[in-house]
Amino acid sequence: MYYLFSAIIGYLLGSIPTGHLILKRRGINIMTSGSGNVGAMNTFDITNSKITGLLVFFIDAIKGLLSAYIPLLLFPFGFSYAAIALLFAILSHCYNPWIKFKGGRGLATSLGGTILIAPFIPSIWILTWILVYLIKRDILLGNILATILAILIIFTFPDYVYKYSFPKAESISSLMFFSTALLIIIFIKHIDPLMELLTKFNIINKKG
Repeated sequence: MYYLFSAIIGYLLGSIPTGHLILKRRGINIMTSGSGNVGAMNTFDITNSKITGLLVFFIDAIKGLLSAYIPLLLFPFGFSYAAIALLFAILSHCYNPWIKFKGGRGLATSLGGTILIAPFIPSIWILTWILVYLIKRDILLGNILATILAILIIFTFPDYVYKYSFPKAESISSLMFFSTALLIIIFIKHIDPLMELLTKFNIINKKG
């Protein structure tokens, strides 16, 4: 029952379509503007406003933070419940039921929640992203490679990740499941920009 409540809490919080609501007040349909992504990056691209982009990022991060924090307050031995809530928050953010299952890419929501229950994930991800960005100066490429490398690092050194993770998960397997599921959702939402990058770098052609 705790798992069900946690999933509902996360799903409802994650489904708040921040970028859509903020830009709708300005008469802009974010889903048909720019990349169509309902997140902070597309908000900035459309409005050319750092304040508006950061506002969307901040609220989306708070959605993830609250999704993880509420189960920790309500339920005993809360890591798994918080993890389930966060996964459902990211899922509903990325595939939002209120806006025809469109959504963002899940980065801000993931960051907000993992800072609280799995800080090693954003630590690995951010360090990798900075390295890629310094070399290639491409935000989306940084997002994609940081996500892939984070998955590889977690799978290569599960005992090390578990040992130095805080708060502690109930087991290595539960930590691995949560980490992998989260990063896979993010990667799936980056498949389209990945294909665009492969075309841009002439690794594949547009027809292929």
